[in-house]
Amino acid sequence: MPEFTPAERRITLAGVMIVFLLSALDQTIVATAMPVIISQLHGLALYSWVTTAYLLSSTVMVPIWGKLGDLHGRKAVLLSGILIFLAGSWLSGLAGEFGDLPLLGGGMIQLIAFRAVQGLGGGALFTTAFAIIADLFPPRERGKFAGLFGSVFGLASAVGPLIGGYFTDHGTVTIAGHPVAGWRWVFYLNLPIGLIALFMVMVKMPRLSHGTKGKIDYLGALLIVTACVPLLLGLTFGGQSYPWTSPVVLGLFAIFLAAAALFVVWEKNVTDPILHMELFRNRVFVWANIAGFFSSMAFLSAVAFLPLFMQLGQGVKATSSGLATLPLMFGLIVSATVSGRMVSRFGRYKPFMLAGGATVLVAMLVLSAMDRSTSLVSLGSRMLLLGIGLGPLQSLFGVAVQNAVSRNQIGVATSANQFFRQIGSTVGVALFGALLTGDMNDKLGAWAKASGRPALNLSQLRGLTGGSGGGATVLPEAVRAIIADSVTHVIMLSVIVVSLALLATFKVPELPMHKTPPPKGEPTPDAHL
Repeated sequence: MPEFTPAERRITLAGVMIVFLLSALDQTIVATAMPVIISQLHGLALYSWVTTAYLLSSTVMVPIWGKLGDLHGRKAVLLSGILIFLAGSWLSGLAGEFGDLPLLGGGMIQLIAFRAVQGLGGGALFTTAFAIIADLFPPRERGKFAGLFGSVFGLASAVGPLIGGYFTDHGTVTIAGHPVAGWRWVFYLNLPIGLIALFMVMVKMPRLSHGTKGKIDYLGALLIVTACVPLLLGLTFGGQSYPWTSPVVLGLFAIFLAAAALFVVWEKNVTDPILHMELFRNRVFVWANIAGFFSSMAFLSAVAFLPLFMQLGQGVKATSSGLATLPLMFGLIVSATVSGRMVSRFGRYKPFMLAGGATVLVAMLVLSAMDRSTSLVSLGSRMLLLGIGLGPLQSLFGVAVQNAVSRNQIGVATSANQFFRQIGSTVGVALFGALLTGDMNDKLGAWAKASGRPALNLSQLRGLTGGSGGGATVLPEAVRAIIADSVTHVIMLSVIVVSLALLATFKVPELPMHKTPPPKGEPTPDAHL
C-alpha cells in the first residue's frame, strides 16, 4: 500500500466525504419532490422511471468507472464523474421549461433523459469514494470509515427530504418575469455543493494512481447495457402496458437472458474483463453481493414510494413528509457509526450484518401494516426501526468483500459490489413500480366504475385534484385510500426480498480482518468455493 501522510489522508477523506454527500443528497432530495414534479409535468404513469433512469445509467457505468480508476487513477475518474453529474443536474432542473423538445418530447421525458445523464456521472461517485478508502486504509480500519460514510448517507437522507420539501412547497420564485417552480431548485442545489467538491478533489487530493495496465472492455459494457435495459423495460411494461405473457414482455426477457449469457462467455475469455469471473469463486464476494442485491432492492423500493404514501395517500405537505423521514435517518446515522466502530474494534462484521438484516425485516413488517390513518408519530417510530437496521447494511457488505480479496483486486471487487447493489436498487424500483402502478390502475378503475365515473387510471388521476391545500394535493378520500393501500402492498412484497437478503447474509463466511492489506496477488485463505 502506498504511504500517505496523515494530512493527505485527512484532506482526501474530507474531499471524498463531500463527494459522497453530493451523491447521497441527490437521491434523497429528489424522492420528496417527485409527487409535485409528476403533477406539474403530467407524468404519474412514469413515476418510477425518474429514479430508474438514474440508477440504470449509473449502474452500467460502475464497472467502467472502476476499471478507469485502476488504469488512470481515482482522482481523474472522480473529477470526470463530478462534471458529468453537475451537467445532468443543471439539465434536470431545466426539464420542461421550454415546452416540448425535438426527440425528447415533453417535460417528463426530458427529466428522465437528463436524470440518465446525471447517473452517468453519479456512477463514479459512490464507487470511487469506497475505492479511495480502500487505497488509504487497511481492512481493519475500514470499518469505522465505512460507518462514517454510512453516517454521511444518513445525514444526507435526513437533510435531503427537508430541503426537498421546503423548496417544493415554498421555493417558487419569479426571475426576470419568468416563474421558476420550487422543485427545480432540488436539482440546482447540486451545483454549489458540486463546485465545492470539485475544488477539494482538484486542488487538495493527492493523485491516487496505481499504474495498472490494460484497456476498457467496451464490448462487455455494451453487453451489460443490452442485458439491463430489456430487463428493466420488461419489468416496467409487464402487467401495465402489456400482459406479462405478451410477446413484447417475453421478448424483452429473452433478450436479457441472451445478452447476460453472452456477457458471461465473453468475460471468461477477454484479456481485460470488465467483471472478473474468477471473483465468483470467492464465497464472501458471492454471498455478500447476493445479500447486497436483495437488501438494496427492498430498501430503495420502500423509501422511493414512502413520499407517495404520505403526500398523496395521507395528504400531507412535501415539507411534512420530509420531516417524517428524520427518524429513519437518525437511526441510520447512529447504527452506521456504532457498527462501523465495533467492526474496527473487534474485527468482526457478520454479527452486525445479521442484526441489521433482522431489524430491517421487522421494520418492513410493521411498515406494511400502515394505512392512511397512521399518524406521523407512529410512522416515524417504524422508520426509526428501519434506519437502525439499515445502518450496518449500507457499508459492511463492501467491507467484507474488500477484506476477502487481494490488493490488486480491490478496485474491481469494490466496483462489482457497488454494481450488484445498484442493479438491485434499479430492479427493485422498476419491478415494484410496475406492480404499484398496475395495482393502483386496477383499483382506480374499479372505484370509477362503482361510483359511476368514466374509466380511470393513473394518467388521468391529476384530473381529480381539487387544487392545492396549502401545499398538499387534494384528492377524494377513496382515491387516497387506494394509493395508501397500494404502497403498503408493495412494502409487504419487500418483506420477501429482505428475507432473501437475510438468508444470503447467513451464508457469508466471516474471515479475520487484516490489520495490513494482503500482498498483491495473494489469495485470501478460506475465501474461495
